[in-house]
Amino acid sequence: MRTDHKEAVRKKTLFCRNALLQGILFLFIILGSVFTKGQSGPDFSILADKAFQKLYQNPDECINYSQSLLISDQNPEHRIVLQNIISQAYAMKGDYVQSVNIYSQKEDSREKEKLSYFLQIAGDYNLADQYQNLGLYNQSQQIITSLLSDQKLLKGDNPRMNVIAGKLYQLQAINFGINRSYDSARENLNKSDHYLGFNNQENLILKMENRIFRASYLMKQNKLEEAKNILETTLAITEKNKNYPFLQAFAYENLSRYYFLKEDYHTAVEMLEKGLSRIENIPYNSLKAKIYESLSKNYFVLRNDEKYHQYNKLYSEFRTKSDSNTKEGIRYIVKLVETNQNNNLEFQNQKQLKKIIWLSTGSLVIILGLLIYFLILKNSHKDLKKQFDFFEKQKQQELAVQKDLPAIAEEVPTVKTNEKDLNKISKEKEDEILQKLEEWEKQQRYLDKNMTLSMLSSQMGVNTKYLSEVINSSKGKNFNGYINELRINHIALLLRTDPVYLNYKVSYLAEYSGFSSHSAFTTIFKSVTGMSPNVYIQEISKSRAL
Repeated sequence: MRTDHKEAVRKKTLFCRNALLQGILFLFIILGSVFTKGQSGPDFSILADKAFQKLYQNPDECINYSQSLLISDQNPEHRIVLQNIISQAYAMKGDYVQSVNIYSQKEDSREKEKLSYFLQIAGDYNLADQYQNLGLYNQSQQIITSLLSDQKLLKGDNPRMNVIAGKLYQLQAINFGINRSYDSARENLNKSDHYLGFNNQENLILKMENRIFRASYLMKQNKLEEAKNILETTLAITEKNKNYPFLQAFAYENLSRYYFLKEDYHTAVEMLEKGLSRIENIPYNSLKAKIYESLSKNYFVLRNDEKYHQYNKLYSEFRTKSDSNTKEGIRYIVKLVETNQNNNLEFQNQKQLKKIIWLSTGSLVIILGLLIYFLILKNSHKDLKKQFDFFEKQKQQELAVQKDLPAIAEEVPTVKTNEKDLNKISKEKEDEILQKLEEWEKQQRYLDKNMTLSMLSSQMGVNTKYLSEVINSSKGKNFNGYINELRINHIALLLRTDPVYLNYKVSYLAEYSGFSSHSAFTTIFKSVTGMSPNVYIQEISKSRAL
Protein backbone atom coordinates (compact mmCIF):
# COMPACT_ATOMS: atom_id res chain seq x y z
CA MET A 1 0.00 0.00 0.00
CA ARG A 2 2.82 2.38 0.95
CA THR A 3 4.71 1.40 -2.25
CA ASP A 4 1.65 2.17 -4.37
CA HIS A 5 1.27 5.53 -2.67
CA LYS A 6 4.95 6.40 -3.37
CA GLU A 7 4.56 5.40 -7.03
CA ALA A 8 1.49 7.62 -7.38
CA VAL A 9 3.33 10.57 -5.83
CA ARG A 10 6.30 9.99 -8.15
CA LYS A 11 4.08 9.93 -11.24
CA LYS A 12 2.23 13.04 -10.10
CA THR A 13 5.54 14.88 -9.51
CA LEU A 14 6.85 13.81 -12.93
CA PHE A 15 3.62 14.96 -14.58
CA CYS A 16 3.79 18.40 -12.88
CA ARG A 17 7.45 18.81 -13.83
CA ASN A 18 6.72 17.98 -17.50
CA ALA A 19 3.73 20.35 -17.49
CA LEU A 20 5.93 23.10 -16.03
CA LEU A 21 8.64 22.54 -18.67
CA GLN A 22 6.04 22.61 -21.44
CA GLY A 23 4.57 25.82 -20.01
CA ILE A 24 8.00 27.46 -19.88
CA LEU A 25 8.72 26.35 -23.46
CA PHE A 26 5.33 27.70 -24.63
CA LEU A 27 6.05 30.99 -22.86
CA PHE A 28 9.40 31.28 -24.64
CA ILE A 29 7.70 30.61 -27.97
CA ILE A 30 5.14 33.36 -27.34
CA LEU A 31 7.79 35.80 -26.16
CA GLY A 32 9.93 34.94 -29.19
CA SER A 33 7.08 35.58 -31.61
CA VAL A 34 6.19 38.86 -29.87
CA PHE A 35 9.82 39.94 -29.98
CA THR A 36 10.06 39.01 -33.67
CA LYS A 37 6.93 40.99 -34.50
CA GLY A 38 8.11 43.87 -32.39
CA GLN A 39 11.39 43.95 -34.28
CA SER A 40 9.87 43.72 -37.79
CA GLY A 41 8.11 47.08 -37.43
CA PRO A 42 11.13 49.14 -36.43
CA ASP A 43 13.31 47.34 -39.02
CA PHE A 44 10.93 48.31 -41.82
CA SER A 45 10.57 51.84 -40.43
CA ILE A 46 14.33 52.25 -40.72
CA LEU A 47 14.31 50.95 -44.29
CA ALA A 48 11.37 53.18 -45.26
CA ASP A 49 13.08 56.20 -43.67
CA LYS A 50 16.21 55.46 -45.70
CA ALA A 51 14.11 55.20 -48.89
CA PHE A 52 12.51 58.59 -48.10
CA GLN A 53 15.96 60.13 -47.59
CA LYS A 54 16.96 58.96 -51.06
CA LEU A 55 14.08 61.01 -52.50
CA TYR A 56 16.14 64.10 -51.71
CA GLN A 57 19.45 62.56 -52.76
CA ASN A 58 18.70 60.99 -56.15
CA PRO A 59 15.23 59.86 -57.30
CA ASP A 60 16.68 57.15 -59.55
CA GLU A 61 18.59 55.62 -56.62
CA CYS A 62 15.43 55.93 -54.51
CA ILE A 63 13.43 54.00 -57.12
CA ASN A 64 16.05 51.24 -57.42
CA TYR A 65 16.44 50.92 -53.64
CA SER A 66 12.68 50.83 -53.00
CA GLN A 67 12.07 48.32 -55.79
CA SER A 68 14.75 46.05 -54.34
CA LEU A 69 12.87 46.13 -51.02
CA LEU A 70 9.60 45.33 -52.81
CA ILE A 71 11.09 42.14 -54.22
CA SER A 72 11.86 40.72 -50.78
CA ASP A 73 8.94 42.16 -48.75
CA GLN A 74 5.53 40.57 -49.32
CA ASN A 75 3.76 42.48 -46.54
CA PRO A 76 0.91 44.32 -48.37
CA GLU A 77 1.13 47.38 -46.10
CA HIS A 78 4.89 47.62 -46.51
CA ARG A 79 4.50 47.34 -50.27
CA ILE A 80 2.05 50.24 -50.36
CA VAL A 81 4.43 52.45 -48.34
CA LEU A 82 7.24 51.64 -50.78
CA GLN A 83 5.02 52.22 -53.82
CA ASN A 84 4.06 55.63 -52.42
CA ILE A 85 7.76 56.52 -52.14
CA ILE A 86 8.48 55.30 -55.69
CA SER A 87 5.52 57.32 -56.97
CA GLN A 88 6.91 60.44 -55.25
CA ALA A 89 10.34 59.80 -56.77
CA TYR A 90 8.91 59.77 -60.30
CA ALA A 91 7.01 62.99 -59.52
CA MET A 92 10.24 64.68 -58.38
CA LYS A 93 11.75 63.64 -61.73
CA GLY A 94 8.83 65.32 -63.47
CA ASP A 95 7.60 61.98 -64.83
CA TYR A 96 3.98 62.37 -63.71
CA VAL A 97 2.65 59.64 -66.00
CA GLN A 98 4.84 56.99 -64.39
CA SER A 99 4.09 58.46 -60.97
CA VAL A 100 0.36 57.95 -61.54
CA ASN A 101 1.01 54.47 -62.98
CA ILE A 102 2.79 53.41 -59.79
CA TYR A 103 -0.03 54.92 -57.74
CA SER A 104 -2.61 53.01 -59.82
CA GLN A 105 -0.82 49.72 -59.12
CA LYS A 106 -1.39 50.36 -55.45
CA GLU A 107 -5.01 51.28 -56.12
CA ASP A 108 -5.66 47.95 -57.84
CA SER A 109 -4.73 46.02 -54.71
CA ARG A 110 -7.55 43.80 -53.41
CA GLU A 111 -6.19 44.21 -49.91
CA LYS A 112 -7.36 47.83 -49.66
CA GLU A 113 -10.32 47.09 -47.41
CA LYS A 114 -7.99 45.27 -44.99
CA LEU A 115 -5.49 48.13 -44.74
CA SER A 116 -4.84 49.93 -41.50
CA TYR A 117 -6.29 53.38 -40.86
CA PHE A 118 -2.81 54.87 -41.27
CA LEU A 119 -2.28 53.40 -44.73
CA GLN A 120 -5.72 54.44 -45.94
CA ILE A 121 -4.97 58.01 -44.79
CA ALA A 122 -1.53 57.75 -46.46
CA GLY A 123 -3.23 56.64 -49.69
CA ASP A 124 -5.56 59.64 -49.64
CA TYR A 125 -2.62 61.96 -48.96
CA ASN A 126 -0.79 60.44 -51.93
CA LEU A 127 -3.81 61.10 -54.17
CA ALA A 128 -3.92 64.74 -52.99
CA ASP A 129 -0.19 65.00 -53.73
CA GLN A 130 -0.73 63.53 -57.22
CA TYR A 131 -3.45 66.10 -57.94
CA GLN A 132 -1.21 68.94 -56.78
CA ASN A 133 1.73 67.76 -58.90
CA LEU A 134 -0.59 67.84 -61.92
CA GLY A 135 -1.88 71.35 -61.13
CA LEU A 136 -5.38 70.15 -60.12
CA TYR A 137 -5.36 72.26 -56.97
CA ASN A 138 -9.11 72.26 -56.32
CA GLN A 139 -9.25 68.46 -56.26
CA SER A 140 -6.19 68.36 -54.01
CA GLN A 141 -7.74 70.92 -51.67
CA GLN A 142 -10.96 68.92 -51.32
CA ILE A 143 -9.08 65.83 -50.15
CA ILE A 144 -6.83 67.78 -47.78
CA THR A 145 -9.76 69.64 -46.18
CA SER A 146 -11.62 66.37 -45.66
CA LEU A 147 -8.62 64.65 -44.06
CA LEU A 148 -7.72 67.58 -41.79
CA SER A 149 -11.26 67.58 -40.39
CA ASP A 150 -10.65 64.09 -38.97
CA GLN A 151 -9.82 64.45 -35.29
CA LYS A 152 -8.48 60.90 -35.13
CA LEU A 153 -5.72 61.95 -37.49
CA LEU A 154 -4.90 65.11 -35.52
CA LYS A 155 -4.73 63.53 -32.05
CA GLY A 156 -0.92 63.74 -32.12
CA ASP A 157 -0.20 60.53 -30.20
CA ASN A 158 1.11 58.45 -33.12
CA PRO A 159 4.43 59.39 -34.80
CA ARG A 160 3.42 57.84 -38.14
CA MET A 161 0.08 59.69 -38.17
CA ASN A 162 1.85 62.90 -37.19
CA VAL A 163 4.06 62.72 -40.29
CA ILE A 164 0.97 62.41 -42.51
CA ALA A 165 -0.63 65.38 -40.71
CA GLY A 166 2.59 67.37 -41.19
CA LYS A 167 2.65 66.56 -44.91
CA LEU A 168 -1.03 67.47 -45.29
CA TYR A 169 -0.53 70.87 -43.65
CA GLN A 170 2.46 71.41 -45.94
CA LEU A 171 0.30 70.69 -49.01
CA GLN A 172 -2.37 72.97 -47.56
CA ALA A 173 0.23 75.73 -47.22
CA ILE A 174 1.35 75.30 -50.83
CA ASN A 175 -2.26 75.57 -52.01
CA PHE A 176 -2.72 78.79 -50.03
CA GLY A 177 0.54 80.09 -51.50
CA ILE A 178 -0.70 79.41 -55.03
CA ASN A 179 -3.84 81.41 -54.19
CA ARG A 180 -1.64 84.22 -52.75
CA SER A 181 -2.98 83.77 -49.21
CA TYR A 182 0.53 84.01 -47.77
CA ASP A 183 -0.43 84.53 -44.11
CA SER A 184 -2.59 81.40 -44.22
CA ALA A 185 0.21 79.55 -46.01
CA ARG A 186 2.71 80.40 -43.25
CA GLU A 187 0.17 79.50 -40.57
CA ASN A 188 -0.23 76.04 -42.09
CA LEU A 189 3.54 75.62 -42.26
CA ASN A 190 3.65 76.30 -38.51
CA LYS A 191 1.01 73.61 -37.99
CA SER A 192 3.05 71.26 -40.16
CA ASP A 193 6.15 71.85 -38.02
CA HIS A 194 4.09 71.13 -34.90
CA TYR A 195 3.40 67.59 -36.13
CA LEU A 196 6.98 66.95 -37.27
CA GLY A 197 8.50 66.67 -33.80
CA PHE A 198 9.79 63.12 -34.07
CA ASN A 199 13.54 63.24 -34.61
CA ASN A 200 14.03 61.02 -37.66
CA GLN A 201 15.35 62.00 -41.08
CA GLU A 202 11.94 62.21 -42.75
CA ASN A 203 10.75 64.76 -40.17
CA LEU A 204 13.98 66.78 -40.40
CA ILE A 205 13.79 66.89 -44.21
CA LEU A 206 10.17 68.04 -44.19
CA LYS A 207 10.99 70.73 -41.62
CA MET A 208 13.80 72.08 -43.80
CA GLU A 209 11.44 72.06 -46.77
CA ASN A 210 8.93 74.03 -44.69
CA ARG A 211 11.63 76.63 -43.91
CA ILE A 212 12.28 77.16 -47.62
CA PHE A 213 8.57 77.49 -48.40
CA ARG A 214 8.19 79.94 -45.49
CA ALA A 215 11.02 82.10 -46.82
CA SER A 216 9.42 82.08 -50.28
CA TYR A 217 6.12 83.39 -48.89
CA LEU A 218 7.89 86.02 -46.79
CA MET A 219 9.59 87.35 -49.92
CA LYS A 220 6.24 87.60 -51.65
CA GLN A 221 5.08 89.71 -48.71
CA ASN A 222 8.17 91.94 -49.17
CA LYS A 223 9.75 90.72 -45.91
CA LEU A 224 13.03 90.19 -47.68
CA GLU A 225 15.54 90.27 -44.83
CA GLU A 226 13.58 87.81 -42.72
CA ALA A 227 13.36 85.48 -45.72
CA LYS A 228 17.08 85.82 -46.40
CA ASN A 229 18.00 84.90 -42.81
CA ILE A 230 15.86 81.75 -42.96
CA LEU A 231 17.38 80.65 -46.27
CA GLU A 232 20.97 81.30 -45.19
CA THR A 233 20.39 79.36 -41.96
CA THR A 234 18.86 76.49 -43.92
CA LEU A 235 21.77 76.47 -46.35
CA ALA A 236 24.23 76.41 -43.45
CA ILE A 237 22.50 73.27 -42.17
CA THR A 238 22.32 71.58 -45.58
CA GLU A 239 25.94 72.46 -46.46
CA LYS A 240 27.11 70.56 -43.38
CA ASN A 241 25.12 67.57 -44.58
CA LYS A 242 25.83 66.99 -48.29
CA ASN A 243 23.28 64.18 -48.50
CA TYR A 244 20.35 66.32 -49.66
CA PRO A 245 21.24 68.10 -52.92
CA PHE A 246 17.57 68.75 -53.69
CA LEU A 247 17.11 70.85 -50.54
CA GLN A 248 20.34 72.76 -51.28
CA ALA A 249 19.30 73.53 -54.86
CA PHE A 250 15.78 74.48 -53.72
CA ALA A 251 17.18 76.86 -51.08
CA TYR A 252 19.67 78.46 -53.51
CA GLU A 253 16.92 78.93 -56.09
CA ASN A 254 14.80 80.80 -53.53
CA LEU A 255 17.76 82.84 -52.25
CA SER A 256 18.45 83.97 -55.81
CA ARG A 257 15.01 85.62 -55.82
CA TYR A 258 16.06 87.76 -52.88
CA TYR A 259 19.01 89.11 -54.84
CA PHE A 260 16.88 89.50 -57.97
CA LEU A 261 14.42 91.66 -56.02
CA LYS A 262 17.38 93.61 -54.66
CA GLU A 263 18.52 94.07 -58.30
CA ASP A 264 21.82 92.34 -57.50
CA TYR A 265 21.62 90.16 -60.59
CA HIS A 266 25.23 88.93 -60.51
CA THR A 267 24.78 87.48 -57.02
CA ALA A 268 21.41 86.05 -58.06
CA VAL A 269 23.13 84.24 -60.93
CA GLU A 270 25.83 83.01 -58.54
CA MET A 271 23.17 81.51 -56.24
CA LEU A 272 21.41 79.85 -59.16
CA GLU A 273 24.65 78.39 -60.51
CA LYS A 274 25.40 76.95 -57.07
CA GLY A 275 21.94 75.41 -56.91
CA LEU A 276 22.26 74.00 -60.42
CA SER A 277 25.66 72.50 -59.63
CA ARG A 278 24.08 70.45 -56.81
CA ILE A 279 21.56 68.73 -59.11
CA GLU A 280 23.11 69.04 -62.57
CA ASN A 281 23.61 65.29 -62.89
CA ILE A 282 20.50 64.32 -60.93
CA PRO A 283 17.07 64.11 -62.64
CA TYR A 284 15.23 66.73 -60.57
CA ASN A 285 13.76 68.05 -63.81
CA SER A 286 11.00 70.26 -62.39
CA LEU A 287 13.43 72.09 -60.12
CA LYS A 288 15.96 72.36 -62.96
CA ALA A 289 13.31 74.01 -65.12
CA LYS A 290 12.74 76.65 -62.41
CA ILE A 291 16.47 77.34 -62.17
CA TYR A 292 16.83 77.59 -65.97
CA GLU A 293 13.92 80.03 -66.07
CA SER A 294 15.43 82.19 -63.32
CA LEU A 295 18.87 82.14 -64.98
CA SER A 296 17.39 83.26 -68.31
CA LYS A 297 15.58 86.16 -66.57
CA ASN A 298 18.74 87.31 -64.80
CA TYR A 299 20.90 87.07 -67.91
CA PHE A 300 18.23 88.94 -69.87
CA VAL A 301 18.45 91.83 -67.38
CA LEU A 302 22.26 91.64 -67.53
CA ARG A 303 22.01 91.78 -71.35
CA ASN A 304 24.04 88.63 -71.77
CA ASP A 305 22.31 87.38 -74.91
CA GLU A 306 24.34 84.19 -75.24
CA LYS A 307 23.57 82.98 -71.72
CA TYR A 308 19.98 84.19 -71.96
CA HIS A 309 19.31 82.16 -75.11
CA GLN A 310 21.17 79.16 -73.70
CA TYR A 311 19.09 78.92 -70.54
CA ASN A 312 15.85 80.04 -72.15
CA LYS A 313 16.20 77.19 -74.66
CA LEU A 314 16.81 74.70 -71.85
CA TYR A 315 13.82 76.05 -69.93
CA SER A 316 11.57 75.84 -73.00
CA GLU A 317 12.61 72.23 -73.67
CA PHE A 318 11.98 71.19 -70.08
CA ARG A 319 8.69 73.11 -69.94
CA THR A 320 7.37 71.59 -73.18
CA LYS A 321 8.18 68.09 -71.98
CA SER A 322 6.69 68.82 -68.56
CA ASP A 323 3.46 70.24 -70.02
CA SER A 324 3.01 67.20 -72.22
CA ASN A 325 3.73 64.86 -69.33
CA THR A 326 1.34 66.76 -67.05
CA LYS A 327 -1.50 66.62 -69.59
CA GLU A 328 -1.03 62.88 -70.03
CA GLY A 329 -0.79 62.44 -66.25
CA ILE A 330 -4.13 64.22 -65.83
CA ARG A 331 -5.73 61.81 -68.29
CA TYR A 332 -4.33 58.85 -66.38
CA ILE A 333 -5.41 60.00 -62.94
CA VAL A 334 -8.88 61.09 -64.04
CA LYS A 335 -9.46 57.68 -65.58
CA LEU A 336 -8.09 56.00 -62.46
CA VAL A 337 -10.25 57.96 -60.03
CA GLU A 338 -13.36 57.52 -62.17
CA THR A 339 -12.77 53.75 -62.47
CA ASN A 340 -12.36 53.32 -58.75
CA GLN A 341 -15.41 55.46 -57.91
CA ASN A 342 -13.34 57.66 -55.62
CA ASN A 343 -12.76 54.72 -53.27
CA ASN A 344 -9.97 56.57 -51.54
CA LEU A 345 -12.06 59.62 -50.69
CA GLU A 346 -13.88 59.78 -47.36
CA PHE A 347 -13.45 56.06 -46.83
CA GLN A 348 -14.76 56.21 -43.27
CA ASN A 349 -18.06 57.71 -44.41
CA GLN A 350 -18.32 55.15 -47.18
CA LYS A 351 -17.73 52.26 -44.78
CA GLN A 352 -20.31 53.65 -42.39
CA LEU A 353 -22.73 54.08 -45.28
CA LYS A 354 -22.22 50.45 -46.30
CA LYS A 355 -23.00 49.31 -42.75
CA ILE A 356 -26.18 51.37 -42.68
CA ILE A 357 -27.25 50.01 -46.07
CA TRP A 358 -26.65 46.41 -45.07
CA LEU A 359 -28.36 46.80 -41.67
CA SER A 360 -31.36 48.86 -42.79
CA THR A 361 -32.13 47.39 -46.19
CA GLY A 362 -32.71 43.92 -47.54
CA SER A 363 -33.13 42.12 -50.77
CA LEU A 364 -36.66 43.50 -51.17
CA VAL A 365 -35.43 47.10 -51.04
CA ILE A 366 -32.67 46.27 -53.55
CA ILE A 367 -35.20 44.73 -55.96
CA LEU A 368 -37.51 47.72 -55.58
CA GLY A 369 -34.56 50.03 -56.11
CA LEU A 370 -33.61 48.25 -59.32
CA LEU A 371 -37.18 48.46 -60.59
CA ILE A 372 -37.32 52.17 -59.85
CA TYR A 373 -33.94 52.63 -61.49
CA PHE A 374 -35.06 50.94 -64.72
CA LEU A 375 -38.27 52.96 -64.77
CA ILE A 376 -36.32 56.19 -64.39
CA LEU A 377 -33.83 55.05 -67.04
CA LYS A 378 -36.70 54.29 -69.44
CA ASN A 379 -38.28 57.71 -68.91
CA SER A 380 -34.97 59.51 -69.16
CA HIS A 381 -34.27 57.70 -72.44
CA LYS A 382 -37.41 59.25 -73.90
CA ASP A 383 -36.32 62.71 -72.75
CA LEU A 384 -32.84 62.17 -74.17
CA LYS A 385 -34.27 61.09 -77.52
CA LYS A 386 -36.29 64.30 -77.69
CA GLN A 387 -33.16 66.33 -76.92
CA PHE A 388 -31.12 64.39 -79.48
CA ASP A 389 -33.76 65.04 -82.16
CA PHE A 390 -33.66 68.74 -81.28
CA PHE A 391 -29.87 68.73 -81.58
CA GLU A 392 -30.09 67.11 -85.02
CA LYS A 393 -32.50 69.85 -86.11
CA GLN A 394 -30.08 72.46 -84.84
CA LYS A 395 -27.25 70.94 -86.85
CA GLN A 396 -29.41 71.02 -89.99
CA GLN A 397 -30.27 74.66 -89.35
CA GLU A 398 -26.60 75.49 -88.89
CA LEU A 399 -25.74 73.79 -92.19
CA ALA A 400 -28.47 75.77 -93.91
CA VAL A 401 -27.14 79.02 -92.46
CA GLN A 402 -23.59 78.16 -93.55
CA LYS A 403 -24.74 77.88 -97.15
CA ASP A 404 -25.83 81.53 -97.02
CA LEU A 405 -22.61 82.80 -95.41
CA PRO A 406 -20.83 83.91 -98.64
CA ALA A 407 -23.69 86.25 -99.55
CA ILE A 408 -23.74 87.71 -96.04
CA ALA A 409 -19.97 88.12 -96.03
CA GLU A 410 -20.15 90.21 -99.22
CA GLU A 411 -22.54 92.68 -97.61
CA VAL A 412 -20.57 93.21 -94.40
CA PRO A 413 -17.63 95.21 -95.85
CA THR A 414 -19.98 97.72 -97.56
CA VAL A 415 -21.64 98.47 -94.21
CA LYS A 416 -18.30 99.00 -92.48
CA THR A 417 -17.02 101.19 -95.31
CA ASN A 418 -20.03 103.46 -95.14
CA GLU A 419 -19.76 103.81 -91.36
CA LYS A 420 -16.09 104.68 -91.00
CA ASP A 421 -13.49 104.37 -93.74
CA LEU A 422 -10.70 105.49 -91.44
CA ASN A 423 -10.92 102.37 -89.28
CA LYS A 424 -11.05 99.95 -92.20
CA ILE A 425 -8.37 97.20 -92.07
CA SER A 426 -6.46 96.50 -95.27
CA LYS A 427 -7.06 93.16 -96.99
CA GLU A 428 -3.40 92.22 -96.50
CA LYS A 429 -3.55 92.97 -92.77
CA GLU A 430 -6.80 91.05 -92.36
CA ASP A 431 -5.32 88.03 -94.18
CA GLU A 432 -2.23 88.21 -91.96
CA ILE A 433 -4.34 88.22 -88.78
CA LEU A 434 -6.52 85.37 -90.05
CA GLN A 435 -3.40 83.33 -90.85
CA LYS A 436 -2.07 83.89 -87.32
CA LEU A 437 -5.44 82.94 -85.86
CA GLU A 438 -5.42 79.73 -87.89
CA GLU A 439 -1.94 78.82 -86.57
CA TRP A 440 -3.03 79.70 -83.04
CA GLU A 441 -6.05 77.41 -83.36
CA LYS A 442 -3.88 74.53 -84.61
CA GLN A 443 -1.66 74.87 -81.53
CA GLN A 444 -4.81 74.61 -79.35
CA ARG A 445 -3.65 77.51 -77.22
CA TYR A 446 -7.27 78.49 -76.68
CA LEU A 447 -7.30 75.75 -73.99
CA ASP A 448 -5.32 78.11 -71.72
CA LYS A 449 -7.96 79.31 -69.24
CA ASN A 450 -6.03 82.56 -68.72
CA MET A 451 -6.21 83.47 -72.41
CA THR A 452 -7.66 86.95 -73.05
CA LEU A 453 -8.00 89.19 -76.09
CA SER A 454 -5.17 91.42 -74.89
CA MET A 455 -2.92 88.40 -74.21
CA LEU A 456 -3.63 86.97 -77.67
CA SER A 457 -2.98 90.32 -79.37
CA SER A 458 0.29 90.62 -77.44
CA GLN A 459 1.40 87.11 -78.49
CA MET A 460 0.53 87.82 -82.13
CA GLY A 461 1.97 91.33 -82.13
CA VAL A 462 -1.33 92.66 -83.44
CA ASN A 463 -3.35 95.72 -82.41
CA THR A 464 -6.14 94.64 -80.02
CA LYS A 465 -8.79 96.62 -81.87
CA TYR A 466 -7.79 95.17 -85.24
CA LEU A 467 -7.80 91.65 -83.83
CA SER A 468 -11.25 92.17 -82.28
CA GLU A 469 -12.67 93.54 -85.54
CA VAL A 470 -11.29 90.66 -87.60
CA ILE A 471 -12.73 88.09 -85.16
CA ASN A 472 -16.11 89.85 -85.20
CA SER A 473 -16.24 90.08 -89.01
CA SER A 474 -14.73 86.70 -89.93
CA LYS A 475 -16.03 84.54 -87.07
CA GLY A 476 -19.37 86.28 -86.60
CA LYS A 477 -18.94 86.68 -82.84
CA ASN A 478 -16.87 88.52 -80.25
CA PHE A 479 -13.63 87.15 -78.78
CA ASN A 480 -15.29 85.40 -75.81
CA GLY A 481 -17.86 83.72 -78.05
CA TYR A 482 -15.12 82.74 -80.50
CA ILE A 483 -12.75 81.18 -77.95
CA ASN A 484 -15.57 79.48 -76.04
CA GLU A 485 -16.89 77.88 -79.22
CA LEU A 486 -13.37 76.65 -80.06
CA ARG A 487 -13.09 75.06 -76.63
CA ILE A 488 -16.52 73.41 -76.84
CA ASN A 489 -15.89 72.12 -80.38
CA HIS A 490 -12.54 70.75 -79.20
CA ILE A 491 -13.93 68.86 -76.20
CA ALA A 492 -17.00 67.69 -78.21
CA LEU A 493 -14.66 66.24 -80.85
CA LEU A 494 -12.62 64.44 -78.18
CA LEU A 495 -15.79 62.98 -76.67
CA ARG A 496 -16.86 61.68 -80.08
CA THR A 497 -13.47 60.30 -81.14
CA ASP A 498 -11.75 59.21 -77.92
CA PRO A 499 -13.86 56.92 -75.65
CA VAL A 500 -11.51 57.62 -72.70
CA TYR A 501 -13.04 61.08 -72.32
CA LEU A 502 -16.51 59.60 -71.84
CA ASN A 503 -15.35 58.37 -68.42
CA TYR A 504 -14.32 61.83 -67.22
CA LYS A 505 -16.34 64.00 -64.86
CA VAL A 506 -17.82 67.17 -66.32
CA SER A 507 -15.71 69.22 -63.89
CA TYR A 508 -12.54 67.68 -65.33
CA LEU A 509 -13.72 68.29 -68.91
CA ALA A 510 -14.39 71.92 -67.98
CA GLU A 511 -10.94 72.43 -66.50
CA TYR A 512 -9.23 70.55 -69.34
CA SER A 513 -10.93 72.68 -72.01
CA GLY A 514 -9.96 75.96 -70.32
CA PHE A 515 -13.10 77.01 -68.44
CA SER A 516 -12.83 78.57 -65.02
CA SER A 517 -15.92 76.87 -63.60
CA HIS A 518 -18.19 73.86 -64.06
CA SER A 519 -21.31 76.06 -64.40
CA ALA A 520 -19.82 78.29 -67.13
CA PHE A 521 -18.76 75.22 -69.11
CA THR A 522 -22.22 73.64 -68.83
CA THR A 523 -24.01 76.84 -69.89
CA ILE A 524 -21.79 77.50 -72.91
CA PHE A 525 -21.73 73.83 -73.91
CA LYS A 526 -25.53 73.83 -74.07
CA SER A 527 -25.61 77.09 -76.03
CA VAL A 528 -23.21 75.67 -78.65
CA THR A 529 -24.41 72.04 -78.92
CA GLY A 530 -28.05 72.35 -77.86
CA MET A 531 -27.75 69.97 -74.91
CA SER A 532 -25.94 69.68 -71.59
CA PRO A 533 -22.55 67.89 -71.36
CA ASN A 534 -24.06 64.97 -69.42
CA VAL A 535 -26.79 64.44 -72.02
CA TYR A 536 -24.27 64.72 -74.84
CA ILE A 537 -21.98 62.14 -73.20
CA GLN A 538 -24.90 59.76 -72.63
CA GLU A 539 -25.96 60.02 -76.28
CA ILE A 540 -22.42 59.39 -77.52
CA SER A 541 -22.10 56.39 -75.16
CA LYS A 542 -25.39 54.97 -76.41
CA SER A 543 -24.41 55.36 -80.06
CA ARG A 544 -21.13 53.51 -79.34
CA ALA A 545 -22.98 50.68 -77.61
CA LEU A 546 -25.31 50.13 -80.57
